[in-house]
Parts: sequence; structure tokens; C-alpha cells
Amino acid sequence: MNSPWPLLITLTYVAIAMVIGLRARAGRSMNSLEEWGVAGRSMGPVTLYLLIAAGSVSAYTFMGAPGWAYSKGVAVFYVAIYLSYLALVAWYFGPKVWQFGEQFGHVTQASAIADRYQSPALGALAAIVMAIGSIAYAVLQTIGSAYILFVMSGGLIPIWLGVVLVLACIAVYLYASGQRAIGRTNAFQGVLMLIVAWAVGLWAVHSATGGLSFAGVFERIQTEHSEFLTLPGAGGDMSFSFWTTSIIVSMFSFMPPVWTQWMSASSARTIRRSATWLPTYYVVILPMVVVGFIGIFSLPELARADTVVLEYAMQHLPVVLVGLLGAGTLAASMSSSEPFIHSVSLSLSKDVLQPVLKLSDGVTGKLARLLILPIMFFVVAPLAIAEPGSLVMILLVGLGFASQVLPAFIGMFFWPRASRLGVMAGIVAGFLITVAFTTLWPHPMGIHAGFWGLMLNLPVFVAVSLMTPATHAEVVERFFRIAAPRGFTQRGRRAAV
Repeated sequence: MNSPWPLLITLTYVAIAMVIGLRARAGRSMNSLEEWGVAGRSMGPVTLYLLIAAGSVSAYTFMGAPGWAYSKGVAVFYVAIYLSYLALVAWYFGPKVWQFGEQFGHVTQASAIADRYQSPALGALAAIVMAIGSIAYAVLQTIGSAYILFVMSGGLIPIWLGVVLVLACIAVYLYASGQRAIGRTNAFQGVLMLIVAWAVGLWAVHSATGGLSFAGVFERIQTEHSEFLTLPGAGGDMSFSFWTTSIIVSMFSFMPPVWTQWMSASSARTIRRSATWLPTYYVVILPMVVVGFIGIFSLPELARADTVVLEYAMQHLPVVLVGLLGAGTLAASMSSSEPFIHSVSLSLSKDVLQPVLKLSDGVTGKLARLLILPIMFFVVAPLAIAEPGSLVMILLVGLGFASQVLPAFIGMFFWPRASRLGVMAGIVAGFLITVAFTTLWPHPMGIHAGFWGLMLNLPVFVAVSLMTPATHAEVVERFFRIAAPRGFTQRGRRAAV
């Protein structure tokens, strides 16, 4: 495809996103953690709905998920379970997290952990472990963004330059407007993604089957390539055990940007309303997955599975729709990389550097804004340029590390007896196992490395908690009056002593 329109449409989207992001601050000072970090806790239900939805629907919607449909088949539908669970988690835990932030002044996930266990060291440990998972997610999105520019430019913008351009664009408005920029740009990007996904999906189905029903696609797959409709998939590499444990690990990963998004709401009721609407947005992934299945019989020799939607569009769709696909895919990537980079910078500044260097809140607020630059250009950019693996596998590795912080949340919402040393021991044990089973012996017995980590993490957490002093009773009561107001009885208070 030699037309300049796809690139022009894609770059027009980038320009619009930059303008929206820069204008989001609306004259406010962004040097405070409260303003730059959680938008002054002011977001309404529609903005929050699109912020959470667009932030959780990322490059895997347009690249990773169709790529898994193309290469593995029905294994891709793990994401349907994962996204459904996210909506339930937001509805139940989101209002409680918002109350923690409103009453106790938390602006990060790790600051809530440090407060619950009265341990800045534990907060710092949680921030660092979560940063690893978050950076993996940001790398995934940046690879997707760079590849879009590469394809839309016909190869004129190499991957390394695309990485730099996308990160530079995000850096400008993220530094200027913080969480408000993320909210406004995600609202725009979310609407764009929903429209583009269904337009491309329906056009692709019509070009492949002559109709608009998805049934025709799956009937042909069943006839010609039935191995794609059962596990372990066409490649035989997606066992029931890996598929199931990947879902479990994903479900237990309370990623920091989601926590920050909840704390950015104007009220607890706002979160409930937004979470109730979330499933209506997640249908965005369905048409893209169907295009991945279409690629099985339309593009049988594709070298890179993640590109199936782009390749099909460039061969079968009108030029304008290809350009909108480029813009939509770039929107999906940027809408997810922004909050993860933001949360890493915010948490490392607030929960690691501030207690170590004894910084004031004012200095920490300025530092959080500046820290996005080295995170982007010295960590995310080199890893994205190296392209360490398929997009979905990068996501699953990141979630495996993030899930190791689960004990901190069990003690925050369910178990008053959890201790600082118990949580710390569990996280360290699980983290080490996850590292070993990701790098040295990848996913033994076909079980996700993060699940192996949790199998050691949780027993260690419980055992050490029972053998060490619990957090002061008044602190535990302060949290559990919000986390479990009906269940925190006199018996529960005695158990925390």
C-alpha cells in the first residue's frame, strides 16, 4: 500500500491526543502529588468509565489478542474472563480504595500498603515489585505503538524511531497534565477504539464471508482448521494448565494504575457507576479476535502473528479504514502505556525516594513529574526496541510479577492478623520463584511462573504472619472499618492484637 493517507490519519490522531493532553491541566498547578497523581480526586463517571476501559483495553486488543487467535485459537478467550473479573473487582474494591485515599491521604497503591502495615520499607518493596510488572506492560504498549508507525509509514519510520516518537509525545502531555491528561486522552481514545474496532471487524467479516455474521467465520474454521477451536490449540503449546493458571495470575494482579484511577474518582458512587458500565465497553475486543480467526484461512503464511489485523486490513480494506485502524491501534497502545508509566513514576517518587531521601511532598511532586523521563527513555525505550517476545507473553510475565503483592491486599481487605513481616516474606519468596521460573526454567509443568510464585508466597505469608506481631490494633481497625464495616466485630479487633 503506497498511499500516504494511513500515515497522515495516524499522525493526525497523535496531534489531537497531544492537544487534548496539554489542555487537560486547564491552568492548574501540577506540582502536587494530589493534583498530578490523582487529578484532585475529581473525575466524573463517564470520564472514569472511559479511563478504566481504555486503560485496560490495550495493544493486545488490536495486535496481541488477534495474534493469539491466529496462532493459538480459542486460548485467546482467557481475556474475556480476565476483563469480566476486572469489572467485578472495580465495583467491589474500587469504592473502598477511594475511601482509603480520601480519608488517609493515599495517592499510590504502595502508600496504602505502607500505611496499613506501618512500614515504609514494605511500601517501597511493593512499589519496586509492581514497577517491574508495570514496566513490562508499558513495554508491550510501546512496541505496539512503534510497530503501527512502522507499518503506516511503509517502513520509513523504523521501530527504534517509532519508540522514541511515541514516548516523546506521551512525555510532553504527561509531564504537563499528569492524571488529568490520562483521563482526557483515554476518553477520546476509548471512543475512537470502539468505533474503529467494530468498523474494521465488520468490514473484514463482510470481505471474508460476504455477510456480517461472525458465525460464517467460525463455521469455516470448524470445517478446515478445527484444531483452533480446542485447547491446546493448533500449535499444541497452550495446555489447560497454562491457560488456567494464566487466568488466575491475571485475576490476582491488582495493577497500580487501576488503583490510581479509582482514587481519581470524585466519589465512591462514581466508581460503582463506572464499574457497572464497564462490560458494555469490553465488547471492543470481539471483532478484533474474529479478524484474527479470519487470518487463519486468509493469511496462512504470516511471519508475525501480532500483525494479522494490520496485514489483512492493508490487503482487503479501504485506505481510509486502514488509516483509522492505525489511529485506533495507536490509541489502544498509548491509552495503556500512559497510566503505567505515570504510576511507576508516581510510586517510585512517593514510596521509595521520598522516605529514603526525606523529601517534602512539594519536592516529591516535582520529582514524580521529572522521573517519567528516565523511566521512559532509559528503561522502557531500550526494552521496547529489543522486542523481547510476543505482546501477550510480555503481558503475562508482567502480571506474574504483579500478582506476588497479593498478600498485602489480603491483609488490607480480608485478614486483620496479617503482619508486616508476613507480607514481606511472602512477596520476596514469591518474587524469587517467579524470577527463577520465568528465566531459568520457564513455566515448569506448563504452569505459569507467577502461579508457582503464589503457591510458595501465600503459605509463607500466612506462617510468618502467625509467628510475628500484627500491626497495631488501631491501624487495623481504621482500615477494616472501611474494608469490612459489617464484619469487623470485637472478635476481629482482638484477633488483630
